[in-house]
Amino acid sequence: MNTLESAREKLVQAGLKATQQRMVILATVQASKAHPSAEHVHESVRVNNPSISLGTVYSTLDTFVEKGLIQMVLAKNGIKRYDGRLDNHNHIHCVNTNEILDFEDLELNELVMDFLRRKKIENLDIRKFSLHIQGEKVDVKKNIKIH
Repeated sequence: MNTLESAREKLVQAGLKATQQRMVILATVQASKAHPSAEHVHESVRVNNPSISLGTVYSTLDTFVEKGLIQMVLAKNGIKRYDGRLDNHNHIHCVNTNEILDFEDLELNELVMDFLRRKKIENLDIRKFSLHIQGEKVDVKKNIKIH
């Protein structure tokens, strides 16, 4: 199944009309590992959809977050960035380069869940959590490596 067909299926399952604009916006966010802003999504989709407006992209992304099709991740200065991954994972945000990277660590997840169980939080069924780790790249020319 190609990305547009997959996007169409997810939109229909979420109870949304599968318009061309919605399909390309969803496919773009889900294909990106860079956690794009609305402006970046707009730049990407305008190449093949020149009539799409930035306002349409913003409202569509908000709808997708509301319907649980994508996640919103806050970056520096409260700028909204979007993540097509819905599984339980964390983020590392490099504030000096404004990169947002996915970070998965089963051991860390188990530690946090164990901590939350020990706290005995009343009247809350914790289903998932996400950590947002901020830091600065020491050498901005090098990639971050997680061992």
